[in-house]
Amino acid sequence: MLWKAVKDIIASGEKRKIISPETNNKNSRSGADETRKGEHMRNYCRERAELRNVQIKRGYLRYAEGSALIEIGDTRVLCAATVEENVPAWMKGEKRGWVTAEYSLLPRATHKRNVRDATRGKVSGRTSEIQRFIGRALRAVVDFEALGERTIWLDCDVLQADGGTRTAAVTGAFVALAEACHFLEREKKISRFPLKDFVAAVSAGIVDGKALLDLSFGEDSEAQVDMNVVMTGSGHLVEIQGTAEKEPFHKDELDQLLQLAARGIEFLISVQRESLGEIAAKIGSSPPKRKLLLASFNEGKIKELKEILAPLPLEIISLRDFPGISPVEETGSTFEENAVLKAETYAKLTGQMVLADDSGLEVDYLNGKPGVYSARFTGEGASDEQNNALLLKMMEKVPPAERKARFVCVIAIAVPGGKTHTVKGICEGSIVDSPRGKLGFGYDPLFLPLEGNKTFAEMDPDAKNKISHRGKALKEAGELLKKICYDKC
Repeated sequence: MLWKAVKDIIASGEKRKIISPETNNKNSRSGADETRKGEHMRNYCRERAELRNVQIKRGYLRYAEGSALIEIGDTRVLCAATVEENVPAWMKGEKRGWVTAEYSLLPRATHKRNVRDATRGKVSGRTSEIQRFIGRALRAVVDFEALGERTIWLDCDVLQADGGTRTAAVTGAFVALAEACHFLEREKKISRFPLKDFVAAVSAGIVDGKALLDLSFGEDSEAQVDMNVVMTGSGHLVEIQGTAEKEPFHKDELDQLLQLAARGIEFLISVQRESLGEIAAKIGSSPPKRKLLLASFNEGKIKELKEILAPLPLEIISLRDFPGISPVEETGSTFEENAVLKAETYAKLTGQMVLADDSGLEVDYLNGKPGVYSARFTGEGASDEQNNALLLKMMEKVPPAERKARFVCVIAIAVPGGKTHTVKGICEGSIVDSPRGKLGFGYDPLFLPLEGNKTFAEMDPDAKNKISHRGKALKEAGELLKKICYDKC
């Protein structure tokens, strides 16, 4: 492991000495310098395995949801996090978020003026490549389901460049990202902290045959090997960018550079922790997901429930995960009685928190039938097609004005040893005269909701869930489940 290798090198003494970056601060600089008089020193008065001075100032901008100014030597990068309540088009409906980055150099961040990309009319290849590098690094530690269907943008603007701007951007942008996640938590827009670990990046390279950590611009310009390394707080590699600028390099040299980078990143993460303060404790500390048993064998219903419950910190299982369990006989005369009966029975049998629903179709012309018998309208074990066919036969020649109907859903949540709660959702509509659509299940091809001109079986699942009886009931149930998970987990 990299951390063990680093410790072995440190223990080996003068032959391959690594100076602890903890000495690399302004307060201790003078004392360290006195002990090194006469030694060959790099720029910034440091040895080959030392970082430049590192500072991260969190909350640097007033209006951004998260921000940080990172200073590594004379390199300064301002990182701002912006929360947008949408995701790229290709992610819509997935109940997952996204994190992306943009990067730019101020015109006089370098010795000579850089032309802005806006003036050129296009993003340069270098800028585009660095933006992707930053985005990949940050996404490696994000729980996108916990983030929810929103995007966090990280804008990384180089105020002054002296080497290592992309790695500094990763390290600083993580702090801004963590602050933005804290903002979302404070605003109660997320139910669990979406950062799984820390992440930071550093450069390393071979200059004049020597392995160096954290290259300045001058060193980078003369390097025989130039490398950027991204690692997590747990020591896992995210990305390695390594190039032989002149001659190929040996695997032993690669290992040495990785060891230097690992030690540097360990220190950078300690600076991130210090900057973040109490927020640091939230990273990687989300409670394990609690199991929720869906009391159903119906594949269509299970799929629909999982989609609606996806944003919650729950591991969703169903009765299909319990091969030996028998169906509970629905002996109740109302939807509520049946939902409670199933929830409490399965909670006792499995020891799991259980969500059970009883739902069905009520048709006014049929005095509320099929009602609690919706799933077995034509008898036990009836198929959807058989039930639909019987309903159409009973509604044959009934005029449109008398075809009013509603879907009803009652959800019961039973916690072993706790109280059982119920919520109810209703969707009004009517019965069409022939099946329409291939989506959904049950009576969906025959039910036309008041909102719109498509049957449930013709509607996109997300659109259906927003207005359906089950969607309405689950919205209320979701709030209850959040309370259960975070108050009692």
